[in-house]
Amino acid sequence: MAALDEIKLTYIIISVVMILFIGFIISVVIMYNRRQLLYLKENQLKESEHQNQLLQKELEKQKLIEQERERISHDMHDDLGAGISALKLQAEFLKQKADNGDLINDIDELLKTSEEMNLSMREMLWSLNSGNDTIGSFVEYAKIYAFNFLKKTKIQLVTKEENVNSETTITTEQRRNLFLCLKEALNNAYKHSQSNELKLSFIQKEKEFMMKISDNGIGINETNSDGNGLRNMKRRMQEQKGHCEVTVENGTHLFFRIEL
Repeated sequence: MAALDEIKLTYIIISVVMILFIGFIISVVIMYNRRQLLYLKENQLKESEHQNQLLQKELEKQKLIEQERERISHDMHDDLGAGISALKLQAEFLKQKADNGDLINDIDELLKTSEEMNLSMREMLWSLNSGNDTIGSFVEYAKIYAFNFLKKTKIQLVTKEENVNSETTITTEQRRNLFLCLKEALNNAYKHSQSNELKLSFIQKEKEFMMKISDNGIGINETNSDGNGLRNMKRRMQEQKGHCEVTVENGTHLFFRIEL
């Protein structure tokens, strides 16, 4: 009987020791996991702080770039703009005093050149102004430019907007390249299309923005589909990771798409 009690006691002691050992192992594992979790959280916090610092530096860099753009814009407006205006005024004054036909023609050419320079300067100022980095600003400027370009031609302009969110941000490079594509397309339509109507459409689908330019002219020769500046348009869209497509059916249709 005493031997049986001794065996039971030994069994109980061994069981208690095993339980304590298992509990110790579990405690060690839990502590290790907690330390690992704490270590991971600390690393994530450090990484987050590092990313925030990088973001802050990038924002400061972008701010400096925008400030420099604004400075250049103001300098161009004040200096170059004033110079072009003075040149134009002087040419108009000389034209009033001139009585030679050839001289008047030369002055008219000078006035035309100064007006073209003034227009180019306004385009550059619009491009440099970071306040214009929105879809709404681009659409309005594009419509005004197209109207002014075509108003002295026989081509009637029709504009259309579909789901356009005016406040959506667009980068300076995106709107600049889209605008240059628009200029090239309008110039081609005026010179080559023999059309009497041009439709300018702007379409937005979530983070995708599209500009479509369609005329009802004679179309373009498919064997020369990369001529007339089309190659440059496609290159500009590729540089912006966008897409340019040309179709010829009852006129010429140019389709430009970018990711915002």
